[in-house]
Amino acid sequence: MVQIKSPEQIAKMREAGLVVAAIHAATREAAVPGATTKDLDDVARKVLAENGAKSNFLGYGGFPATICTSVNDVVVHGIPSDEVVLKDGDVISIDCGAIVDGWHGDAAYTAFVGSGHAPELIELSRVTEESMWAGIAAMKAGGRLVDVSRAIETYIRRQPKPGGGRYGIIEDYGGHGIGTEMHMDPHLLNYVDRRRGKGPKLVPGFCLAIEPMVSLGTPRTEVLEDDWTVITTDGTWSSHWEHSVALTEAGPLVLTAVDGGKAKLAEHGIVAAPDPLA
Repeated sequence: MVQIKSPEQIAKMREAGLVVAAIHAATREAAVPGATTKDLDDVARKVLAENGAKSNFLGYGGFPATICTSVNDVVVHGIPSDEVVLKDGDVISIDCGAIVDGWHGDAAYTAFVGSGHAPELIELSRVTEESMWAGIAAMKAGGRLVDVSRAIETYIRRQPKPGGGRYGIIEDYGGHGIGTEMHMDPHLLNYVDRRRGKGPKLVPGFCLAIEPMVSLGTPRTEVLEDDWTVITTDGTWSSHWEHSVALTEAGPLVLTAVDGGKAKLAEHGIVAAPDPLA
């Protein structure tokens, strides 16, 4: 069953989303050469405490940290550690969440550590982020869940990959519903699988965490012995972007974006819903 939220509940999710946005800002600033991924986790813990919010990652299924720190060929669910020291040229995806009064926010971004990154890595992150926004723009009342999947996949497939070939759209992980839990129905694929049909209808109160994960090579992954860290099977580097989004009577509201998604949605000709906290 898909959980449909009231405007008041969406306002609470917006509060959680803004805490996630604050974690993103603080960890982005801290992701510099010489920092450990544990340092970044400490930063996230501080932001949560300052905002009176709780982590929805810590303890989830036994996960031992507040954020996921996925470096280079790690796609998702990397565990922060004192032993992982960021160096010039690394690419890191940081995934985190927050709970405010029982309501969840969840978002991820990809950052470049230091300088000197290959153009294909910069383009990979751009393609992944823009495919997320294409998916967000497809959240329209009366549409179907598959419309979001199709928008993400179509955007990625239309982008020429430097050096030729195709980007790998990660197959085993995708987006999800979000609300009183971090992961809820429905599961959102980042590509169209006709065996799954059209999925549920999109209606006001529908909330999704939209999160494409894309690699420079294979769409296939494997999990390391720690039972969390997910890497590409061919060792190619990847990018991960995510926002939590609410569909309202006035259109989409990007709960984890500082401006509610206003600027990026405008590029798609869409007016973001008013911020309930403004």
